[in-house]
Amino acid sequence: MKNISIPQAGLILRIVLGITMLSAVADRFGLWGAPGDPGVAWGNWENFITYTHTLNPFVSTSVAGILGALATFFEITFGVSLIIGFKTKYAALGTAGLMLLFAISMAVSVAVKAPFDYSVLTSAAAALLLSTISRTSFAVDNK
Repeated sequence: MKNISIPQAGLILRIVLGITMLSAVADRFGLWGAPGDPGVAWGNWENFITYTHTLNPFVSTSVAGILGALATFFEITFGVSLIIGFKTKYAALGTAGLMLLFAISMAVSVAVKAPFDYSVLTSAAAALLLSTISRTSFAVDNK
């Protein structure tokens, strides 16, 4: 059996992290189903903003909306960048930072166990590892 190379492993990390981020975005726009459907966390924007406010109880609902929009913007930007391999190091570092912010917010506002249950710290660690890989397979960065 042939071993997986570092560039191939980087490709797998890029794709999985990118899809993970875009999947969360799809959920908040109802693309995985309606609120209450099996496997659906939010199902719509309003529920997502309510959850954002839960993670940031020290801000107003309108500021929670802004934070939710910013998180969504960065998740889309980093997710697409990772999938296509554009500015991979920076997208990976941004992803790690975003995941660490999510983990801290979840641990403080929900429960210390929450970031572990949702593998947020695993995603942050994977993104940090990806940021150290100088070249990944099938990346725009390679051109």
